[in-house]
Amino acid sequence: MEDVSLKGDFTWYADDHNTIRFGWLGTNHLFKPGVAEGKGETTPFNKVEMPKSRALEGGLYVSNEQKIGSLLTLQYGLRFSVFSNYGNSTVYSYDSEFIKNDSVTYSKGQIYNTYTALEPRISLAYTLTEFSSIKAAYTRNVQYVHLAQNSTGGTPLDIWFPSSPNVKPQKGDQFSLGYFHNIERWKVETSLESFYKINHNAIDFKDFAELLLNEYLEGELRFGKARSYGLEALVRLNEGKLNGWVSYTWSRTFREIPEINKGIAYPATYDRPHDISIVANYQLSKSISIGANWVYATGSAVTLPTGRFVIGNTIAPVYSDRNSYRMPDYHRLDLSMTYSPQAKPDRKWRGEWNLSIYNAYYRKNPWVINFVPDPNIPNATYAEMTYLFGIVPAITYNFKF
Repeated sequence: MEDVSLKGDFTWYADDHNTIRFGWLGTNHLFKPGVAEGKGETTPFNKVEMPKSRALEGGLYVSNEQKIGSLLTLQYGLRFSVFSNYGNSTVYSYDSEFIKNDSVTYSKGQIYNTYTALEPRISLAYTLTEFSSIKAAYTRNVQYVHLAQNSTGGTPLDIWFPSSPNVKPQKGDQFSLGYFHNIERWKVETSLESFYKINHNAIDFKDFAELLLNEYLEGELRFGKARSYGLEALVRLNEGKLNGWVSYTWSRTFREIPEINKGIAYPATYDRPHDISIVANYQLSKSISIGANWVYATGSAVTLPTGRFVIGNTIAPVYSDRNSYRMPDYHRLDLSMTYSPQAKPDRKWRGEWNLSIYNAYYRKNPWVINFVPDPNIPNATYAEMTYLFGIVPAITYNFKF
């Protein structure tokens, strides 16, 4: 996907109690589903290039931050968005069984489909004491560009595609409530936030979907609803030689689509109940600082084969319920050291050296699971994991004028 965008943001300080912000954004989207091309003299197939699609997206927004007395701050606003598909393009239509039954071709630059939406938002912050406050918010977001993720363990394929006559925009309503407290003595910020989100027109692939180089991809999609909820806790140290933060998020995300998993709600691919981040930076001297960053997340939800059956000479897998298994948990430690020599008075630029180690304890975080034939057991397979990165050291030099 390629985007070209233009935007403008403006702020008007109307008076001591009202700060008005407004602006616009325009984006031209170009979607490139993919190209398959054989290399070599004995290529068994010719080059295959999927049709490109194009769309324009625009938005106008206005918001006001209003102070009501000394304790209450209210923010409210409205965004108007528009999304239009344009040619050249061929659009397919599908029957109630998602089988292609017709097509229409549109010429270059011809707009053939448009969606519009209003996206309101409101939030309030109430000061309890000098160091604590509570905040509540409601936001509606409309998503015109979609990322569909295949959850089958052996094929971690992500596909970007636009809203269209066959694919409605996703609309999300999110509610949040949080408590914030600063410990002035230790220069520490703490917060605890909760959220609940309802997503309409949620998208997922049907069972046994054909994703790669499929011109009729929209016929492989199924639509329903999704819901997310969770808690986020944060402790941040802002000042002193040692600074950093510790954050923990517990969250769940479920989809409910009539044609998938017998209509029973199932975890989304990106449902990761536990997420931890620990960041620490320490200033050893005026010129040298060191840092460490440790992250942990529950493994993503996947659908794995639990058996297989034979039809003639063909072996077909039997899969589990949708996303009923988990990849191994993800975690890693990154380390860094930065050397910043003191700037010279006669030099108009300043530089620094950074030495970093990605995945310092060589955690093998799996990217994909493949099931391969077991050479020792006839008609049996075993799981084989593919990993992305081991330990990755790096040295960089940064400078600024």
